[in-house]
Amino acid sequence: MRRVAVVALALAAVSVESPAQAAGGGDVSLAVVNARVWTGNPRRPWADAVAVRGDRLAAVGSSAEVRKLAGPTARVVDAAGQLLVPGFVDAHVHFVAGGFRLASVQLRDARTPAEFTARIRAFAATVPKGTWIQGGDWDHEGWGGSLPTRQWIDSVTPDHPVWVNRLDGHMALANSAALRAAGVTRETADVAGGTIVRDAAGEPTGVLKDNAMGLVDRVVPDAPPALADRALDAAMAYVARQGVTTVHHMGGWDDLAVFDRAHAAGRLRTRIHAAVPLSTWARLRDTVAARGRGDAWLHIGGLKGFVDGSLGSHTAAMLEPFTDAPGDRGLFVTPPESLYAWTKGADAAGLQVMVHAIGDAAIRTQLDVFARVARENGPRDRRFRIEHAQHVAPADIPRFGALGVIASMQPYHAIDDGRWADRVIGPERAQGTYAFRALLDAGATVAFGSDWFVAPPTPLEGIYAAVTRRTLDGAHPDGWVPSQKITVDEALRAYTRAGAHAAFDEADRGTLERGKLADFVLIDRDLTRVPPETIRDAQVVLTVVGGRVVYERAAAARP
Repeated sequence: MRRVAVVALALAAVSVESPAQAAGGGDVSLAVVNARVWTGNPRRPWADAVAVRGDRLAAVGSSAEVRKLAGPTARVVDAAGQLLVPGFVDAHVHFVAGGFRLASVQLRDARTPAEFTARIRAFAATVPKGTWIQGGDWDHEGWGGSLPTRQWIDSVTPDHPVWVNRLDGHMALANSAALRAAGVTRETADVAGGTIVRDAAGEPTGVLKDNAMGLVDRVVPDAPPALADRALDAAMAYVARQGVTTVHHMGGWDDLAVFDRAHAAGRLRTRIHAAVPLSTWARLRDTVAARGRGDAWLHIGGLKGFVDGSLGSHTAAMLEPFTDAPGDRGLFVTPPESLYAWTKGADAAGLQVMVHAIGDAAIRTQLDVFARVARENGPRDRRFRIEHAQHVAPADIPRFGALGVIASMQPYHAIDDGRWADRVIGPERAQGTYAFRALLDAGATVAFGSDWFVAPPTPLEGIYAAVTRRTLDGAHPDGWVPSQKITVDEALRAYTRAGAHAAFDEADRGTLERGKLADFVLIDRDLTRVPPETIRDAQVVLTVVGGRVVYERAAAARP
């Protein structure tokens, strides 16, 4: 009963244009009525209709008022009680790589070494000789935890270099042809911040971790621009089906060139914040000075760095050794002194810094860097971000809120890694793993994303993961570390308002308010009113970006 009263009061307060106000500025082109509109605006949380003029919201309010604004040329969608929310912001993706993965060999769900080999053999038969076979996203936990070796695939790929990565992107397998192309032999020296996995005789097995992956990466030929453009188009179409309207892309300068081409051609239908490597902060400073930061479709000004690797690759930097590898605490991909120097220079130039840190030692190190730089450079609205923030030491959780550091997290990882993380770090440290509840309670801003290609860019699954924490193997029906569950409302905020805040976008998107960009998603059920375990079954019905329908599951007839 209390919810009904709150909704009624909120609807009465929501701002709606009068017909006289609607007369200026063009016609309303699209209206959605009879919806459950979750606005994301804490002052006015619910409405039941929206109207679009141009690329902006002309009204958010009652169906009766919105119908008055919709002239004879407007399309009117009767939502029949379905849920309408702001467009989802995926705060961490590798967008171009994700597009390429849609057409690459699929290894994520391979459950045996034989299946792994068979899928590569089948894919190799579909591409010309000499083609590099990449992607894959294999998960060795699926067949018991043993790492693959080049011997598994050499006999089925005699004419193709193979360079397929683990799903987290922090280690990859090369076949012998790829190792030869890269000049990697038993004599190849180890790489700082990386590992060349070797067998008992000292020969490379084909698996390279983190910085060692650069030995092969440097000889992989670049994709032709036309293929990169196709990958971007595929990525945009794919995320539109998931309700994603804005992505924060973590990549390189080559990716920015792909986005620039699409923007110039008017092909963008996903809004993109493009981050480039932190080590190149001076180049970004000069680029921003020359061309500005962009517009609502393509924006620059962000930098992405790395402290460590990943838990699944045993390269996350931990304060104490891994439970299943007592002699190993992971590694630092970047020396702390470089992280400090780059962060300070970038911050002084007014750029936003976001740094990958997964292990508790890595997170503490980067929090220390952020605190030092903020103290030395002086106060400003900098919105430092830690990407992933997966395994936080309890003492460091309050520091996120105190320092204003945004925790950019990926809830799907929790129900994926939760299948095996206890074995790697033990149940006690797992209490601070994907600590959504604790971070929110400490006053931190938590922004959600997917890490696609590492995990699927599916916010509905992410909301399910954050609310239930039920692992993919079904082993935790009450949730893995259930104390870290959050509510549907909190998860929606993390995918909308918090994501917009994490990129300085809150004036234009993240909530449904008159005058903001008309980016929104219609979902076939009210996530706030269904059993949490059914959230992952929900479907996106309609995705709108800038007032334009970019995905529609089925045509909605005008009443």
